[in-house]
Amino acid sequence: MADPAMSVTPYWELTFDADGDPDGRRADRLLAGVAARRVRDLVVFAHGWNNDRSTATRLYSGFFAPMPSLAPTARLGYAGVVWPSMRFSDEPIPDFPRPAAAGEPGRPALDKATRRALLETFPGRATVVERLAELLEQRPGDEAALTEFAGLARLLADPGTGTAFALDAEPEPEAAAPPAPGMFTAPATEVCEDFAAALAHLEGRHAPGPAFSLPNPWDGAKELLRQATYHAMKRRAGTVGARGLGRLLGQLAEAAPQVRVHLVGHSFGARLVAFALRGLPAGVDTVKSVTLLQGAFSHYAFTDRLPHDTRAKGALAGRQRRVDGPVVCCHSRHDSALGTFYPLASRTAGDDRGLAPLDLGRVLGDRWGALGYEGIRAVPGTRAWPLAEALERRLPTSGCVNVDAAAVVRRGGPPAGAHSDIVHRELARLVLAAGRVG
Repeated sequence: MADPAMSVTPYWELTFDADGDPDGRRADRLLAGVAARRVRDLVVFAHGWNNDRSTATRLYSGFFAPMPSLAPTARLGYAGVVWPSMRFSDEPIPDFPRPAAAGEPGRPALDKATRRALLETFPGRATVVERLAELLEQRPGDEAALTEFAGLARLLADPGTGTAFALDAEPEPEAAAPPAPGMFTAPATEVCEDFAAALAHLEGRHAPGPAFSLPNPWDGAKELLRQATYHAMKRRAGTVGARGLGRLLGQLAEAAPQVRVHLVGHSFGARLVAFALRGLPAGVDTVKSVTLLQGAFSHYAFTDRLPHDTRAKGALAGRQRRVDGPVVCCHSRHDSALGTFYPLASRTAGDDRGLAPLDLGRVLGDRWGALGYEGIRAVPGTRAWPLAEALERRLPTSGCVNVDAAAVVRRGGPPAGAHSDIVHRELARLVLAAGRVG
């Protein structure tokens, strides 16, 4: 039976928990249904920071809607991955209704919708969430309160566990492990001041003149919480991809060997589908394309050698070769979530501390940047085109392709910018072109 909330059919929902374990009944429906419906091309989409099933379903429905008319002769099937992530309510998705309880961008307090999302995403942490909300509302003037807030945010993210799926780089055996991001180790006041300055600049509140004046560090405290939460989502996305989706794709290859799989991911969902390549069983070659939409992970993830540390490689080094087709990376300069906050949150403690935070994101972007902002880097043979040109030509049959999607991925205000502006017919066309569908 068709899902009334979904624009296409046949559609299957795949649900995973935080450890990557699938809902067995939903997985079985997909495995049986793809073969029974004689699906030839299956498009599998993983959302980013959407904390509920209804938001994810609306995203999938909107994105999939043009595909039947774009490939009318193809035997298409569709699957949506639902995994436990979250989105702060002050990050509106273009064309989606804004929650009535959503806070205004830049307002430091946690609204009810965001508190509820935190409680659902981090069960058992109710006391921590309520204290974080209380501190953001009261904004005490002493440094000790800010330090307490930072400690609670770090506790919520729990950066010390599951690091294998949180890293974007893998050191050689004799090299030291990559250090933790500075937001977990640097003094709370410094971290919050950097986030506050970046947010003020994006909102146009930065005072003109040669002198740089820092806003109240409490203005950046909510950004610290947001980024700490997204660090946990980053780790979780890697876990679900490698331990969950990758293994399930291996089962699908056995149940329906004729199916061609096309993976699509947005934000941390892009990380999820990319890490599925790590969990793909040996010999499985049914993944025919991967399309990363505003991917929230390192632009060096696929490289064999990091430019700034030749003893280390990207966490997905060489994994593009597990795809029997291209890995297409869409990026946009209008994505301030990835262009400004991602490098600030990802840097290690002490990096370029002498720079003004206003310039810090740009300077650190080369080392700590996200592929959804400037594309995949340091992978030989990577091709690059603007979106319009990519849609007019035949895409490569292998390797990495950077597509500048700024012409359509451009709407959205601070703090995330155009990060979630992905529901476009042109991007649906690109997914089909990458997989040579129809």
